[in-house]
Amino acid sequence: MNWFKKIPQSHRSATGLEWRLWRKLPLIALVGTVLPLLCLGLLHLLADPQASTAQLRWLQMMGYVLGGVVLFHWSMVATVGIGCIIVIIMKGPGYVADGYRVSHSDQPRASMETTEEAVGHRLPESERGE
Repeated sequence: MNWFKKIPQSHRSATGLEWRLWRKLPLIALVGTVLPLLCLGLLHLLADPQASTAQLRWLQMMGYVLGGVVLFHWSMVATVGIGCIIVIIMKGPGYVADGYRVSHSDQPRASMETTEEAVGHRLPESERGE
């Protein structure tokens, strides 16, 4: 079976923002991960070694907050990446799908289609590209 049979006169659309963004996503992910971790490291370096329990609890809370910022950033990078992939695929050439007989009648059928009728509407294997 030929899964990637292109439509004869189809063409690719011009590339746009999706490819520029796709190429920058690794850098965006890296910067968005490193900056909060640097902030957390800086907070720990500047923390008083003889800190009170309230200050230690605040430092721990900032660790959780910055961890949440990193996870949120990763989820946004993944979402934008999925969007880029979808746009890239949609701008590509068109492909032939299996034919599906559609009823163009204003009135639906009174009874279900029989198996023999359904088989009669299928394309032979030579025309399906299998």
